[in-house]
Amino acid sequence: MTAGQADVDGFVSFSLAVQNRRKSRVGHALEHHTDFVFEANDIRRSRTPLTENRIKPDFLLPGIDEYWSNEFPVERLTILAVKSTCKDRWRQILTEAKRIPTKHLLTFEPGISSQQMVEMMAHRVRLVVPSPIQLTYSSDQRNELMSVAQFIDLVRSKQ
Repeated sequence: MTAGQADVDGFVSFSLAVQNRRKSRVGHALEHHTDFVFEANDIRRSRTPLTENRIKPDFLLPGIDEYWSNEFPVERLTILAVKSTCKDRWRQILTEAKRIPTKHLLTFEPGISSQQMVEMMAHRVRLVVPSPIQLTYSSDQRNELMSVAQFIDLVRSKQ
């Protein structure tokens, strides 16, 4: 490169690194806030425990000991993945906590397409979306969504 020429590849690389750091911070902040909500509601959970193949789901409820116990009923176990946006990353949770057939996914992503929601439901992924964000979904889609309060009630009923 000669003087006065822009290093486009270097700029793009730097820009992507900054964006990825910001996304990572947002994801960790959302996990911390979710953990705080669980704490405030006396919800037992394990945060990022190791499951099969050393995979770390965001939250196992009521906990990792119950997950590994063959005596603990599977219907009382819950997994919650936390992602600020879903896009195609929601598929990552399909391999987490294999013992639990239905996966819950907390997201702040507004208005996911109907096709994507159909695909998620076919894979037994249940979306947990804060009530104000649910207004960005169609009325048919809202029937399939779970609010944070509903999720807390579900988990509390299992514990």
